[in-house]
Parts: sequence; structure tokens; C-alpha cells
Amino acid sequence: MNHAWVDDRLLRGYQATTWPLEGAQIADGEPDSTLTATLVRRNAPRHARAVLYVHGWNDYFFQTHLADFWDREGFDFYAIDLHRYGRNLRPGLFAGYTTDLDEYVAELDEAYDIVRAEGHDLITVNAHSTGGLVASLWVAGSEHQFNGVVLNSPWLDMSAPELLRRAAMPLITSVAALKPTSVMQTSDTGFYARTIFADQDGEWTPDHDYKSNPAFLARFGWGKAILRGQERVAESLGIQTPVLSMMSARSNLSATKWDESLNTVDLVLDVDRLAAISWRLGALVTIVRIENGMHDLVLSPHPVRDEVFAEISRWLKVYVR
Repeated sequence: MNHAWVDDRLLRGYQATTWPLEGAQIADGEPDSTLTATLVRRNAPRHARAVLYVHGWNDYFFQTHLADFWDREGFDFYAIDLHRYGRNLRPGLFAGYTTDLDEYVAELDEAYDIVRAEGHDLITVNAHSTGGLVASLWVAGSEHQFNGVVLNSPWLDMSAPELLRRAAMPLITSVAALKPTSVMQTSDTGFYARTIFADQDGEWTPDHDYKSNPAFLARFGWGKAILRGQERVAESLGIQTPVLSMMSARSNLSATKWDESLNTVDLVLDVDRLAAISWRLGALVTIVRIENGMHDLVLSPHPVRDEVFAEISRWLKVYVR
């Protein structure tokens, strides 16, 4: 497939290439259209090494300071917006919807091939949250050669007791088989978005159409896909390249009233569960807990995000060619 780079429509100075996904299925209730994936790059190739970034749920690539960090470390930076996310999210599509996390393999393979064709044999994967789960499964099952995996709060396990999870799985599976696009009942205090957006209590200015968009509804087919993916992690993935798994030192999943301390914890996932299961990713896994880190660690306030970048840099020097 031929890929032409054009100016990215969301980030000045960046370039993007978008391609249609052959065989990707439109869900019942969506408009008849072609699903696409988009790869964004910071600059034309100039380093021997490259990194491919995979975003999380209700998210897209906008973290240019992350791209700047990787450039300083000597990596050309690329980020994929998966189908039904970010630059590929069009009116009427079910935002973030999938019924199988392996649906992302084809577009991730294509992104890998694009990066490699630009002269990079040493490709590192960097992924956040749901993207951390998706990327871990992809790397584990791929025949590609990877040069390390860096995970930022990867969603490897549910933030619920094991008995509750076991009870929920049959229900979610049965509903997903009959009505996969039905919406699951979830709650959102809005506190996490509040810690991010500069028009609230954060310091960042992502596009509200692509991050913290209420169109991102948890559907039963998607819930089944997440649980199946997490079951595969629990059975051990056997990733054959070094892995860095990072998460906050603490979570707060029960807050009902806003206060400034919520800027210093993971408000989305149970970080103790993430740390406990990370060793099942592969044979060489480094686990780092970040004091006062937010869910997306690189969006944490200074000096916390400086510590995040320092830990990644230290790990790269030891484990990544």
C-alpha cells in the first residue's frame, strides 16, 4: 500500500497518512462508510531508531511533549490513531467500538511496515491504558522484531474483585452475543477530565471532540473484547523483548467530591492490580511506580512528568538498543 504524508489537520508541524481498512466491518446502526486508520509523525526520518505510540480509550495522539521527549532520546516518533478514534472518528460511528482486540492487528501491522519502510529496523512500542493492553497483545502475537515496549498505565486487569469479575463475564458475554452494541451502564464523575483540560483544573488543550467525548460509550461487545484480552494477559503473554510497565503509586476510584489531591493519583484504574499482573507480560519486565502520578503519567504536573521521562530514559539506556 502506498502512503503519502500530508500536513496533519490537528497538530501544526506534524504530518499524517490515512488508509482504509480492508475487511473492517461497520456495526449495525453505523452509517455505511469506510473505516480508516491514521499514522502521525513528528518529522521526516532522521534517527536510526523509531517509536510507535498507541493511545488509550476515549483518546487520540495530541501529546507533542511526549514526541519531543522521544526525539531527544534519538527516536523518530510515530503515533497511530486506531479506527473509530481521533482522526478517524466520523459522525455516526460508535466511538472506540470493537468486539475483538485482534481487530487492531492489521492497522498496527501496517503502521509498523510504514515505520520500517522509512529506514527503521529498531522499533520500540509506547502505549497508554487501553492502548497498553492492545499493544501488548499485538507484540506478543506478532512475528515482527521489536526493540522494547514502554507501557504507561496499561489496562491489563479490571478494577474489580476477582469474584465480581467472574460473575460479570458470563453476563457480558451473553449480552454481547445477542446485542453487542448495547450500552453498558457506567458512571463517570468527570474528575479525570478535570485534571487534564486547561479550561478546568489541568494544563492541556486536547480537542474535546476526540478526548473525553461523551460519544465514547462502553458497549457490551467492547466489554467482552476487553475481558478476553485481559484473560490472555493473565495466562501470560511471553513477550520476547524487554518491557517497562509504569503506573502511579496510588489510585482513588471512589472519590465523590473534588479536591486537589485528585491531581496526584490514578482516577481510572487500580494501579496495584496493574503492577501485580505486569510480570505476566514477558520474561524481562521492569515495573516502576510513580509517586503523585496521574492515570496518563505524561500528563502529570511538573515535576512528576519529569520523573516519568527520567525513568523511561534510564530504562532505555539499559535495555533498548
